[in-house]
Amino acid sequence: MPLQGKTVVVSGVGAGLGRRVAETVVRDGGNAVLGARTEANLAKAAAGIDPEGRRTAYRATDITDEEQCEALAALAVERFGGIDAVVHVAAWDASFGGLQDADFATWQAVLDVNLLGTLRMTRACLPSLKERGGSVVFIGTQSAIAAPSQVRQAAYAASKGALTSAMYSLAHELGPHRIRVNTVLPGWMWGPPVQAYVRFAADGEGVPEAEVLARLTERMALPELATDGDVAEAAAFLASDRARAITGQSLLVNAGELMR
Repeated sequence: MPLQGKTVVVSGVGAGLGRRVAETVVRDGGNAVLGARTEANLAKAAAGIDPEGRRTAYRATDITDEEQCEALAALAVERFGGIDAVVHVAAWDASFGGLQDADFATWQAVLDVNLLGTLRMTRACLPSLKERGGSVVFIGTQSAIAAPSQVRQAAYAASKGALTSAMYSLAHELGPHRIRVNTVLPGWMWGPPVQAYVRFAADGEGVPEAEVLARLTERMALPELATDGDVAEAAAFLASDRARAITGQSLLVNAGELMR
C-alpha cells in the first residue's frame, strides 16, 4: 500500500483521468481530496470511489480562482490533517488550432488554467506540504515536445510546455523542504477524450472506429494505446515514497510512440 495514510489532492476530477487518479490513491491506501468545477461530477466520482465517504472529500474548485484553491487545500487539512501530495489533472484541452488562426485571448485563458492555475493550486498546498515533505505531480502532454500530426493544439501544448519548464525551477525551490516535483507526459491515452476523437473521426471519414484506432497504434512500440489507468499508475508512483529520490523529471507514458 504505497500511499497508506497519505493524503493526496487531485484536481480536475471528472469521468476520465482525474477519477482514475483518485481511484488509484484510495486503492493504494491513501485519502483522496477531489477538486473540479462541477460539484455534481465530484459527488458522483466520490460515491463511486468511496461509497462510505471515509477516505474521500471534495469541493467545487476552479483553479483560476486563488481563494477556491486555498479552500480545497484547507479541506484536505481539516478532514485528514495535512497534505502529502497534489496531482494536477485539471486542464483546458479543448482549444484547437495553430498560430495562423490563433485567438490570443483564448491562448491567455488556456495559460491561465494550465500554467497559472496549476501553480495557484500548488502554492495553496505548500504550507501543508512543507510540514512533512511530499510530492507535486503535474500532468503534462507529449505534444509539448512532439506535436502530433492529427490534431493541432498549439495553445495546449505551449501551456503544458511552460509548466514542464516551471517544474525545473520548482524542484530546486522546493527541494530543501523535501518536496519533489515531477511531470507525467501522456501521449494518446485511451479514455473518454480519445474515445470521442476516434468516434468523431470514424463518423467523419465513414470508416470503422478500428481503422482510426489502428492509425494511432501503428506508431507505438507496444501495439496498443496507454490508458488513463496507466497514466494514473505513473502519477500515483510519483506521489508515493517509492519515488523519494526522483524530482525534476518528466516521465513519458505513451506505449513507446516517442522515446527519449
